[in-house]
Parts: sequence; structure tokens; C-alpha cells
Amino acid sequence: MPGVESDLHSIGELARASGLTVSALRFYDSAGVLAPALVDPVTGYRWYTDEQIAPARLVAGLRRVGMPVPEIAAAVRAEPAAVHRLLDTHLRRLSDGLADARREITRLRALVDPVPPATTTLLLSPAELAAAVDAVRFAVGADPELPVLSGVLLDVEPDGVRLVATDRHRLALARSGASVDGPPVRVLVGVDLVDRLRTLLDAADAGPVRLTVAGADLRVTVAGRTLAGTALPHDFPDYRRLLREAVGERPGAYRIPVDVAALRAALTDPAAPTVAREYGGEPLAVTVLGLDDRGGLRLLPAADIRAADLSAGLSPDPLAGPDPAGELRVGVNSGYLLDALDAAGASQLVLELDGPIAPLAVRRPDDADTFSVLMPIRL
Repeated sequence: MPGVESDLHSIGELARASGLTVSALRFYDSAGVLAPALVDPVTGYRWYTDEQIAPARLVAGLRRVGMPVPEIAAAVRAEPAAVHRLLDTHLRRLSDGLADARREITRLRALVDPVPPATTTLLLSPAELAAAVDAVRFAVGADPELPVLSGVLLDVEPDGVRLVATDRHRLALARSGASVDGPPVRVLVGVDLVDRLRTLLDAADAGPVRLTVAGADLRVTVAGRTLAGTALPHDFPDYRRLLREAVGERPGAYRIPVDVAALRAALTDPAAPTVAREYGGEPLAVTVLGLDDRGGLRLLPAADIRAADLSAGLSPDPLAGPDPAGELRVGVNSGYLLDALDAAGASQLVLELDGPIAPLAVRRPDDADTFSVLMPIRL
């Protein structure tokens, strides 16, 4: 073997050439990331080729920036374009982590050296605020073990407020313009206070809504009545990060216009095709969405791929043919989809589908700030 080994590098030589330690090279061998070209069956010594120096240096660099091992393994085997995509994804992950750390440090500084909370006052249109509440209320969580999801986040911006709600299975967003006096603020409002406010917004003589946020103290004045409450003491999930991960840039996604009345009729028809699944020990009827030959939406049964053609507002047709798109199958909780259709408050919507494991987005064509996201159900 000496003649063979003379053309190879020992593990120590590769460690010096790549910047990885000998123990790290052993780890990446056991993890299937960077296997030696040869292992001496007698001594167990690992030997590497010249061609493995560059991949080892790549591994060392990815290790230094904290890329997860599975992604390092993928990068070593990938083409340059795919490696760049992995780097872009990891860079966004690092940016998100840094933003989270900055928010946490700001919170810790406030604990160490508390200062009187700033006051932010908003003047809002009751009709616009009511529409925003209606658009997100259905997605508020009801799990007592997840109190952080039991309210509506008010994310106050310089010219309005964004409302956000999620129960982990769905996420809803809407926005109301406002005249804002004070710094931007994020506050989680309990669903009881949200519901009481929503009732007042329907008053015939309701003038502008005045919302004041001072730390955890909330005060809302509308229609001559004042509601006071305290924000929930929980850190709401970073919904912007969730959106980037769930429905960020998806150039290959299908964007399908649907007539809400037709889709609702098809979903609620007793003959609507569904697939039986189980969730939490309970039976669940899953609606399977697919495409017709015109690029419209239809409901697909999993067994024989019969379909309901919704592009012309028709009821489910048990004699319809197979799905011509072939690969597009998106399972969804039909009750959740109906909730999202009702909450959108529009007669025409756009459904954004991007494969069987990607979230489904329900969008209003005339309002980019109001939409919901539903998690798919594996078929």
C-alpha cells in the first residue's frame, strides 16, 4: 500500500490544509459529510485525495458560520448554484436570529433599567378596523397550553396598525390605516377585549376609534364608550419570519382566481369529495385541491381522482376525469378553508398553491395587506 498512500494525504495533512481539526474530520466522516477516499483495513488510518481538499475547506467555512450539518452535507455534493441558495437561506436564518437576539436584549435592558413606557395613540376608522378584526379573528388560538396565541397582535406602524392572529395551523393578517402619535409598538390584545371592541364598532354613530397604548395598559374609546384592559404578557411569534418561511418568494406557485360563492357551495355540498384522515385521535375529512385543464381549481378525491370543477361555479361532478396537472395535490382542512373564505370579506379571491407540503395562501386581489395562510395536511 505504500505506493498508493504516496498519492494520498493523511488525516493530519488534510486537517492542516483545510483548517479542520482531526476530530472534526472524524466527525464529518461518521456523519457522512466527508468520507475518506481510503481507510487502511489494518491500521484504520484515513487517507484523502487532492480533490477532497477544496470540499474540506468548504466544510470548514460552513462550520465557522454555523450551518447545520445536513445542509453542509448537501453543499458538499451540490452544484455551485445550489450551494449559493443554501448560503442565502442560511444568511437569512442568521439575520432572523440576530433580529431575535436584538429584541431579547432590548427586553433585558428594560428589565435591568426600566423606564416609564412611552404612550402611543392611534385614531382609526371604525369600519376599517372592524374589517381588519373580522379578517383575523378566526385564526386566534384556543389551546389553553398556548396562551401566547390566545389574542390578536397589534403591530403599530407609523401610518397604521397590522393585526395578526395564529393558532399554529393558520395565520391571518390584515391592516388598518391610522393617524399615529407616538413610537411604533407591538401589543398582544386578549380575544375577550378584541370581541368587546368589535361589538362597539358596529354602532351607527361610531366616530373615530381612539386607541391608546402605554406599556401594557390599553384604552379604547369608540361610540362614547371606553374599554380598558391589559395586554397579554406573552411574546407573540415573529410573524414576519413565519411569513418568509411559509409564503415568501414562490415564483413557481399557482395563483388561482376563485369565486367565493362557488367554492363555498362546492365545499359544503354533501357530495363534496374528501379524504379520511385522523388528527389528535379524531377523524378528519380532508379536502384535496388540484387543477383542472384550464388552470382552475377543483376538488380531488384521493382514490380515483374524481373532481369538482369550480372554474365555472359548478357543484362537484363525480364523473369528472383525472387531474391533468398530475403533480399538484394539496390537502386542507375544509372547515379552516371556509373560515378563511368568510373572513376575507370578498366575492373574488386568489388561492396560492405551491405543492403538497407548502402552506396555502388565501389572498384578496385588491388588498395585499389582508390574507391568510393555512398549513397543508399530508395526504
